[in-house]
Amino acid sequence: MTSLKIKNMLAMAMLAAGSSAMAQNLNSAYFTDQFASRNTMNPAFGNDQNFVSIPGLGNVNISLQGNFGYEDVVMKNPRFGIDSNKKMTTFMNPYISDAKALDGFSTGNNRVVGDVSVALLAAGFKAFGGYNTVELNSKSSLGMVLPYELFEFARNTGNNNYNIGDISAHAQSYVELAFGHSCNIDEKLRVGAKFKLLFGVARADFKFKDVKADLSAPEKWTISGDAQADVSMKGFQYKMKEKEYETAGAGTYEKIDDIDVDGAGLGGFGMALDLGAVYKINEDWTVSASVLDLGFMSWSNDMQATNKNKSFEFSGFHDTSVNSDRPGTIDDQTDKYSDQITDFINLQDKGDKGSRTTGLGATLNVGCEYQLPAYRKISFGLLSTTRIKGEYSWTEGRLSANWKPLKWLDGGISFAASSFATSMGYVVNIHPKGYNFFIGMDHILGKTSKECIPLSSNASISMGMSVTW
Repeated sequence: MTSLKIKNMLAMAMLAAGSSAMAQNLNSAYFTDQFASRNTMNPAFGNDQNFVSIPGLGNVNISLQGNFGYEDVVMKNPRFGIDSNKKMTTFMNPYISDAKALDGFSTGNNRVVGDVSVALLAAGFKAFGGYNTVELNSKSSLGMVLPYELFEFARNTGNNNYNIGDISAHAQSYVELAFGHSCNIDEKLRVGAKFKLLFGVARADFKFKDVKADLSAPEKWTISGDAQADVSMKGFQYKMKEKEYETAGAGTYEKIDDIDVDGAGLGGFGMALDLGAVYKINEDWTVSASVLDLGFMSWSNDMQATNKNKSFEFSGFHDTSVNSDRPGTIDDQTDKYSDQITDFINLQDKGDKGSRTTGLGATLNVGCEYQLPAYRKISFGLLSTTRIKGEYSWTEGRLSANWKPLKWLDGGISFAASSFATSMGYVVNIHPKGYNFFIGMDHILGKTSKECIPLSSNASISMGMSVTW
């Protein structure tokens, strides 16, 4: 029922996300003192060294998180070697039991979110009574929310009433110019702030709202839902195609067949603010907190598309004839239902609805670090991270052990539990005089498919290089 819309929206999402991604950072490095990009997680953090990042390689973060994944959709084929030569199949395979087919899906919302962030250029230096940063970053984010009832309905279209709910997809991409400053208020308290100018590339939102499938009544089946796509991007257009209805004499209709981008340019403009503080309770204990990406984006256009009819009703085939030369044949009624489905599932271009304003999705970090009195080179940290972004929100708690064996080497390992999964992470930070290199993961890559797709939808990689002095 939704394959065409999903195909079109994935194309829009990839278009909007194709230039890079949003506010994901390497949380495993939050308590790593000489991590050059530490200020991206809390603007109050300073650094002992000045630095200039290698263009495009100073701080690269790629992250994928979800509570369902490839292994829940693609499974081993129970008929392989019997009457099929395909090793893998989908959860829709009738030879897989309902319990096993639906076991991997959350009974609430099934979500996947992705972030990629690339520091095009960044610098940090001591001046003006504190530590200062200037950054030019490319950021994007994408997400998808699929209710459990959607998979249940797809798996078992029995005589039931399915209240599926909302199906959502989202993508956003922009470039950020940020100016940060942090300084000590006294011996215990340090504060920081970062002001950001945002230059929008694209944003795409799709929602199929209040989807219901009532198959319980014997006399008719009803499927309803309100589908709407909103895309904001300079030069974006839906490409329409005219087709004839199946019913003779019913005329023609237009459907979205593809998308087109005529030229490139600034699609939106916005501003954001990061705020942070670090308080040293004593020689052993330090607490910190920050809120990131408090801001908005104003987009210059909103190319909207909706489904023409909000419901489809099937009341069966009545008073039909199998003779093609008589009225009321099965073919005639099949054509009528086909046309109803067409108006229900096909998105139609509604034109430019004008400007719109959207939020970024704020991130809240709260941290606590304990340094071992007997061995100052080791500390333990607890970090709580919350992304506030509506149905794409998530929370993570991360416990880390941090080690500074040498002046030019530090890092640590961490364990996290989040809204999506549990995971292990690490960071290695090498910073001799004149150079800094780091690599780390918040979610160590587990098993993958032969196409290198993470089976659990949870994986990340972060790395960067800078010149220091």
